[in-house]
Amino acid sequence: MERMKKRWENNELVCINRRPARTSFHHYSSIGEAMKYDSYRTNWQDNSFGMNKNRMSLNGQWRFLYLEAPEYSPENFSQVDFNDGNWDELAVPSCWQTKGYGKMHYTDVWYLFPINPPFVPSDNPTGIYRRTFHLDRDWMDSNIIIKFHGVDSAYDFWVNGNYCGYSKVSRLPGEFDISPYVREGENQITVRVYQWSDGTYLEDQDMWWYSGIYREVELLKEPKESIADCNVYGDLKNQYTDGIMKAKITLNQPMEGAQVVWNLYQEVGHTLKDVVSKTQQAPDRILEFDELVPNVASWTAETPNRYYLTLQLMVNGVLKDVIGIWFGFRKIEILDQNFTMNGKVILLNGVNYHDYDPVNGRTVDPRKVEEDIRLMKQYNINAVRCAHYPKNEYFYDLCDKYGLYVIDEADLETHGFEWIKHYRWLNEDLSWQAVYLDRIERMVQRDRNHPSILMWSLGNECDMGINFETAARRVKELDSTRLVHFESDMNADFTDVYSTMYTRLGRLEEIAAGEEKHGKPHVLCEYGHAMGNGPGTLSEYQKLFRKYKRLQGGFIWEWYDHGILKTKEDNTEIYLYGGDFGDKPNNGNFCIDGLLMPNRVPSPGLIEYKQVIAPVKTEALDLLNGQIRVTNQYDFLSLAHLELKWEIQKDDQIVAGGCIRELEVAPGASRIFQLKLPEYEREGNTDYYLNLIYCQKEDSLYAPKGHIVSKEQMLLESVKQEAEQASAAPAGDHSFDSVFREDPLKIEETKVSLTIYNKSMRVEFDKVRGRLLTYRVDGTTYICQGPRLNINRATIDNDMYKRSDWETQYFIQHTDEQLEAMEYAAEDDKVTVKINTHFSCWNQTWGFKCHYIYTIYANHTMKLDLKGDAFRYSSFAPEMLPRVGIEYRMPQEMDAVQWYGLGPGENYSDSREAAHMGVYQATVEEMHTDYVMPQENGHREQVRWVAVGDQAHSLLVVSKKPIGINVHDYTIEALEKAAHTDEIEKAGRTVVHLDAKHSGLGSNSCGQEQTYIHRAGINDFTMNLYFRVVTNDAIIGNSKMLTNLNGTKERAWRR
Repeated sequence: MERMKKRWENNELVCINRRPARTSFHHYSSIGEAMKYDSYRTNWQDNSFGMNKNRMSLNGQWRFLYLEAPEYSPENFSQVDFNDGNWDELAVPSCWQTKGYGKMHYTDVWYLFPINPPFVPSDNPTGIYRRTFHLDRDWMDSNIIIKFHGVDSAYDFWVNGNYCGYSKVSRLPGEFDISPYVREGENQITVRVYQWSDGTYLEDQDMWWYSGIYREVELLKEPKESIADCNVYGDLKNQYTDGIMKAKITLNQPMEGAQVVWNLYQEVGHTLKDVVSKTQQAPDRILEFDELVPNVASWTAETPNRYYLTLQLMVNGVLKDVIGIWFGFRKIEILDQNFTMNGKVILLNGVNYHDYDPVNGRTVDPRKVEEDIRLMKQYNINAVRCAHYPKNEYFYDLCDKYGLYVIDEADLETHGFEWIKHYRWLNEDLSWQAVYLDRIERMVQRDRNHPSILMWSLGNECDMGINFETAARRVKELDSTRLVHFESDMNADFTDVYSTMYTRLGRLEEIAAGEEKHGKPHVLCEYGHAMGNGPGTLSEYQKLFRKYKRLQGGFIWEWYDHGILKTKEDNTEIYLYGGDFGDKPNNGNFCIDGLLMPNRVPSPGLIEYKQVIAPVKTEALDLLNGQIRVTNQYDFLSLAHLELKWEIQKDDQIVAGGCIRELEVAPGASRIFQLKLPEYEREGNTDYYLNLIYCQKEDSLYAPKGHIVSKEQMLLESVKQEAEQASAAPAGDHSFDSVFREDPLKIEETKVSLTIYNKSMRVEFDKVRGRLLTYRVDGTTYICQGPRLNINRATIDNDMYKRSDWETQYFIQHTDEQLEAMEYAAEDDKVTVKINTHFSCWNQTWGFKCHYIYTIYANHTMKLDLKGDAFRYSSFAPEMLPRVGIEYRMPQEMDAVQWYGLGPGENYSDSREAAHMGVYQATVEEMHTDYVMPQENGHREQVRWVAVGDQAHSLLVVSKKPIGINVHDYTIEALEKAAHTDEIEKAGRTVVHLDAKHSGLGSNSCGQEQTYIHRAGINDFTMNLYFRVVTNDAIIGNSKMLTNLNGTKERAWRR
């Protein structure tokens, strides 16, 4: 007995009664209405649609019944008089899983049912929606169209008990003419939605599995005689100075005596400037014309100049229809093996973008989408890839308006077939070709008027096959003005660009220097996997993009962390991920991989990316005399809209400053500027930095006046002071000599301990373990445990492929430091304690021979010189360690931190372009970065001194050479154990890490490992540290004195 296909399992059924796809536009009753609505483009935020009386929103509360399968639907559920009084209410749009129906489930690759296309499980969660709507008399002389903007994954619907149609493809709209079924007054509509359909096999993207009517539903009032479609393309000619408007207008039927009156306007600020008006006869159903528009303002992501075309359909002198179309003049070409915009090679500084909301899933408030786009622009992003499906229509309007290059991607991914090593199963099956083409054609037909769209992408992670080859050719037939993209075409045989994802730096450089894949321009459609703490190495990628002609940029994966908000009983908010809903199998926190955290807070990764891709760069020429070279890395804009503010900084002070208001530098050009640096008083043991801040002169569409586009810092000079020239200790502290005479050091020794003390200080050592136990000054304990060698950190997501080896092969979480020898010697004003240890991990033959030399001075200063000699007694040893440094603990009331180093935010050796040298302050709590999945965080690099204390006093630590620091109120073990932020167990201590070397971040959760230069390892190291308790107002002064004692001063930082 053969299994019968249900409607939602019929891959050869594209739809029932759905209208052909068309470009997105609206019908108006008059030219005035079209101008009022479309000139501001804000009314889609309003369910009433503002001035447009030809649209009716069906958003709101619907009656809802959740079922385990469609077959359980009640009898006559689609009839008008069916009693749904005991049904629930559910908001439309929404995803039903976010409202408590069905099951939340996250996977990256796997289908949640056996692969048996086109069949889906018998247990097929189903939602039935019902509501009424009212139609006035003035709607009844028109065609009434219902538009579902997005339903996951397939649906049937009925109006007034009449079956109207069926559609699928979750992320594209479906329009249906329901004119025969509606009446004046009250009408009833029923929609039945299926979670699983044959279409689900083509929608296996890396995201939460959501279902329901999750995008808007609306009614459209379309005149009986109307414009059915309008394709407008703005081309360029004559060295890209003049425009050619190419229009193809399709009427919904042949009309005798038809004319189209068109008006072209240029958007200037918030007004529309009349450019040209004409009347065209329309004897046939299709009208095509070209119009030369001299001296146009062309569209680019940097100069998003838009034009507005209104079309009035007249039949025998009577106005029948009015529509409005936004478009832009621009030309995309392949020139000399590069893709170009308006004749210029462009570099894509992009990001991948999912629909996401931490409460509502894939139902996103349009205002939040606009905030996202404004934020992208503020962070210097110029391109967005629609990962991995078409977005709602207003998204493209906003990209046109604000200026973003777009890769529009079809709702097509079959990633689960890779898992079973049968990737091309459906791609080579001609019975599936129609549904492949349907997804791709409808995307092109809907979105082709948008100037922001640079490329059409056939899908994601599908491999190739005849169906995609056919689709690529079909896209070129529909639109030859744009590029075709498809990463799965790994030979670039059918695409215009060679696209790869997560390509390592070495391989990327090979691609850049070669001619493989037909020499086509290259883009990284995904790189810089922003999962957890990261990504690192972004600057290395950007250097390659700038160095090699063939490389035209890439797209960070991705914009958002897809965490699900949970508010606990105590109002604590946490974010959930795969597995937190009992969903098995799952891919855990692999969905927590964005530059924006779920609460819309920019991550350190986004802050870093902004500076890495900043469109202006500075080079020092003769810096002491103020000479710099400024390079404009915009493709089309001069720097005239920016001003350069400069500052001379020492420690925590700005000692001088100025501004260059006129910063005219042509795109791609460089210019030398002379800063008028004043004379200033130099102070010994002080670094002077030149801060260069490029900011907007005036408000822009996306950012206010003063918005910082880029901030760079250069070491201006490092003023040294020899130790013998140093002044006396800062005010409030005792000099060495006076303390020695008045309060000499004493020694107390037992079998297990060694104590060095005087009236104001007490330092105690454990002679069994060879470890400092406590450090007290004036009765207050400042160190209550440590220091001890540490090589571990709480695993970051980018360490995930090293974690197993670290934990189960090399046991780096199980360290053992064995005392080999300990001795001490007393001198006039100090006691020296020498400790030798053997440091390794369980069952290992590698590690460090450590030589600690503590020097305790009578004025309560303590110096630690630590030398680590690496050893390997066999080849079995890790190539990389998380860190090498020391850890000690302080009382928890010591929760105020100051440091001189890179800041203000966290930074790592391969992620510090956005960090600058300075003196910074934070609480211990503020040193923490709240990643959804707890992991190593809050590190600062290039630190010369750090002070941790209370409101009055701090323990100041000064290092001879730059170190890394972490200061937290939890241990590595507690951070490693916690799955969510509320599970981090507090240590009851302030835990301080000082690192000789801390490994970078990389993006190896999916992509590039930490490069060798950014790895800690089993290598010799030294640390030279001074510890001293000081009053908080004397921290900087004491740091300079202790710098003298630490020997010759080195430069604090080199980029």
